[in-house]
Amino acid sequence: MKTIQAQYHGDQLQLNQCADLLVSDQEILISVKTAGINPVDTYIVAGANGYTATFPHTPGMNAAGEIIALGTNVSGFKVGQRVYCSGSITGTCAELVLASPSQVFPLPDALSFEQGACLGTPYATAWRALFVRANCQASETVFIHGASGGVGLAALQLAKAAGCKVFASASSKQGRALLKQQGADLVVNHHDPKHYQVLQEAGAIDVILEMLANQNLGDDLPLLALGGRVVVIGSRGSVEINPRDLMSKDACIMGMAMAHASPTQLTKIHAALFAGAEAGFVKPVIAKRFVLADTAAAHVAVMESGAMGNIVINV
Repeated sequence: MKTIQAQYHGDQLQLNQCADLLVSDQEILISVKTAGINPVDTYIVAGANGYTATFPHTPGMNAAGEIIALGTNVSGFKVGQRVYCSGSITGTCAELVLASPSQVFPLPDALSFEQGACLGTPYATAWRALFVRANCQASETVFIHGASGGVGLAALQLAKAAGCKVFASASSKQGRALLKQQGADLVVNHHDPKHYQVLQEAGAIDVILEMLANQNLGDDLPLLALGGRVVVIGSRGSVEINPRDLMSKDACIMGMAMAHASPTQLTKIHAALFAGAEAGFVKPVIAKRFVLADTAAAHVAVMESGAMGNIVINV
């Protein structure tokens, strides 16, 4: 099979030919149609932000495809079934991937393989941030600070479906147009220093999903309503805040990492995403498509500013 590999942290990703994978008693073997690319994949390859890997390393945690073999102890799935995976054993940027049953979920008929490859990290992250960490409720106001990427667009769709008012930001004109098209109630340019003033005038915010906390967190806090919550989804450094902004609003800041999701949470999250896809409001947006040999370019693209959705590899 063809697979992408790195031989050490910071290595250039290369397309290699390797032996086909064989399924064990507790595993599922999937023929990958599309792999999803997320910032965390680049961190793992680089050995950055506390991530590491064993080598040779095949990147990728998300994929969609068809089951081609099942371990003898695996139940609840069938050969030929359309599925997506959230995590894997062997890495998803390859023609074949092994995954445990807890990492594999049915792919709704309403979604393509490309869209299915976007569910595992972006949508699960958005759902957990909104409804597990922030305990977001209908009629609350949510601000997604950096909303035109995969997680941000997922959060926008989920929050609107839950009955929330949604404010959203993007840096590019095209990104802001996409957010409006996706139903955001207010869209601002987060490169414009006056966007905080616009948000303050629009009303207090109950929940902020922050994609770049090292740059924005200190300025987010004055926007909060009484009892407001900030969920930090992304950060690339340190930041200074004024704790009195929290004290005056009885507010809180919380971190969020999918690695801490319990098995019960994951079951609930992916059941909700399946239902959302069937209902028509879970609709991943594809920004850029690459082929397997160009995975290194996809890793560059996913870290660029001006996101317009998800990055995928068509295998």
